[in-house]
Amino acid sequence: MEKVRQWSWVLGILGMLALLFFLPDDGNFAKISVRRALRSVTGSNNGLDQMLIKTKNQVVMDNGIVRLTFSYPGGDVIGIKYKGIDNLLEIKNQENNRGYWDVVWNNKETGGIDKLQGRRFKIITARADQTEISFTKTYDISRGNATLSMNVDKRYIMQRGRAGFYAYSIFERPKGWPGLDIDQIRIVYKLQQDKFQFMAVSDDRQRVMPTADDRSNGIKLAYPEAVLLTNPSNPDLRGEVDDKYQYSSEDKDNKVHGWICTKPAVGFWIITPSDEFRTAGPFKQDLTSHVGPTALSMFVSTHYAGKEVGMRFARGEAWKKVFGPVFVYLNSVPSLNESALWENAKEQLVEEVKSWPYSFTQSEDIPSSSGRGSVAGQLLVRDRYTSKSLVWASSAYVGLAAPGKAGSWQKESKGYQFWTQANEQGHFLIKDVRPGNYSLYATVPGIIGDYKFKSNITIEPGSEINLANLTYVPPRNGPTLWEIGIPDRSAAEFYVPDPNPTLMNKLFTTNRAHKFRQYGLWERYADLYPDEDLIYNIGTDNYSDNWFFAHVTRNIGNRTYEATTWRILFELQDLTNTGNYTLQLALASATNAEVQVRFNDQSAFPPHFTTGLIGKDNAIARHGIHGLYWLFSIGVPSYRLREGNNTIYLTQSRSLGTFEGVMYDYIRLEGPPPRK
Repeated sequence: MEKVRQWSWVLGILGMLALLFFLPDDGNFAKISVRRALRSVTGSNNGLDQMLIKTKNQVVMDNGIVRLTFSYPGGDVIGIKYKGIDNLLEIKNQENNRGYWDVVWNNKETGGIDKLQGRRFKIITARADQTEISFTKTYDISRGNATLSMNVDKRYIMQRGRAGFYAYSIFERPKGWPGLDIDQIRIVYKLQQDKFQFMAVSDDRQRVMPTADDRSNGIKLAYPEAVLLTNPSNPDLRGEVDDKYQYSSEDKDNKVHGWICTKPAVGFWIITPSDEFRTAGPFKQDLTSHVGPTALSMFVSTHYAGKEVGMRFARGEAWKKVFGPVFVYLNSVPSLNESALWENAKEQLVEEVKSWPYSFTQSEDIPSSSGRGSVAGQLLVRDRYTSKSLVWASSAYVGLAAPGKAGSWQKESKGYQFWTQANEQGHFLIKDVRPGNYSLYATVPGIIGDYKFKSNITIEPGSEINLANLTYVPPRNGPTLWEIGIPDRSAAEFYVPDPNPTLMNKLFTTNRAHKFRQYGLWERYADLYPDEDLIYNIGTDNYSDNWFFAHVTRNIGNRTYEATTWRILFELQDLTNTGNYTLQLALASATNAEVQVRFNDQSAFPPHFTTGLIGKDNAIARHGIHGLYWLFSIGVPSYRLREGNNTIYLTQSRSLGTFEGVMYDYIRLEGPPPRK
């Protein structure tokens, strides 16, 4: 065994020497890098563990634990070696289809996808403890809209003793460049299908997954992402539906996810220590991992929101933003134990969060903690119809985002956002905020509407802003007469039906919290209400049993759909006060929908109120239980109501397809204000 070690050592030396003398010299970097590596092998490097080698077509980073191979000069990750596995990435794929960044933008000629291939390579730093490298792509303004009008600097960092690596990119547009629309920015890692077959997205969403081949051999359902597995390689999965949208998460919960290899027992994890560089706030949903096996870092997307959250740049508009860093973490155990690997990944997440903002990046565009500021305060709620005194905004989500109107943060995509959750007394601290100008926003569980602080807030390096007690006065015109649901920006509390037994994903059959993720639930409405639409009786019905989670169209056959009208029945005993009533109508989602509201007259034309055509979030089809939030305060003159029995008609009038519809968040009828 000792002779084997000696020969391995000798062969390693000879290999390094061969590289030293025969590799092409690109600014002397190849030779310098090999000498550095040679010292590491011989043990004479005085603790220099990092190895960095450039060949004609590749760049290699190696810290003795993980070996990364990049295409040159493109900067794709084409190889990840760890724990005896020569490449965790799918070797059957082309090199540009293994580990890469991509952008979806408004260019039909190229299919609208740019994989951000670098044109120039640079060493940012190469120390004993850390190496950082850069692959840059520079826009040629003479080409106009033929290419992505964006300069992109892709960075990778490897540190001594760390089982993983960091990735981030700097996007920049100077003034004067053409207009540009971007709908998606992400990093994609495609792992070896034969090795990685167990996926973990959260504590309660983990399972053995089908393969890409299983999907190819299955039956496509209402859209390509949903497939019925008919003859999978794992017979336990036969008859299940696989759909990547079933594994989406809200950004506030999307901190760590990944895949596990069985032999050897190795985990591949995407760890996101901060949401500041993501878009559209903490409730924005996005993809995580899915069959491929594929692991994603999503930074910008229109999923669960529509084009309204895409980035739109006017001609000449300047802009700059850093996406990341995120940490790709690798771990292992002696024998397969999925739970141990998952728990260890969560422990690593805690460490990464403690280290944020990272102080080791070499970009001046990532300020350290000392170069940032903080905002603290307490949020209270004043609703004189529920309490005579101020109440705490318990567990409110409070955040800083680009200046705008109340609630505008859920559609904001160009700037940075910083969010925290207040404690039971409404106290909050938003720390490590980048310098800039912001508005302070909040949303309070159990309270309708959106809060915005009256003044903009300027963050400077080292600033510590302590706001006086803040008071949110939510929309309210009179006392509550009745209500349906919980004002929490979600339809999760309503009736979610059992799925079609032939279209189930077993992962969600016993977990009530994720029951809404089952495929095809929208079709169950026609099963439950084949002839007559939903009728809800105030005072006797329960919204968790009698209010269908989504107001959808009815399939009447031959690919024909019809609009549906729901009825709310209630009684009024006293109409002596002739002031206006108010219907607070909060929607959790809308897709190509129009909700028409009528009071006691189903045939009224025009309707007494209409939302108009709204929404593109597609959350019903994508198992989202919510998309963008909408709130309508509808004035109801007393003459439209009656003493005794009353009916409110809610018509979702658009009916071109199966996915047109809304999900309600909360409905409340308020009486007129008391006479003084």
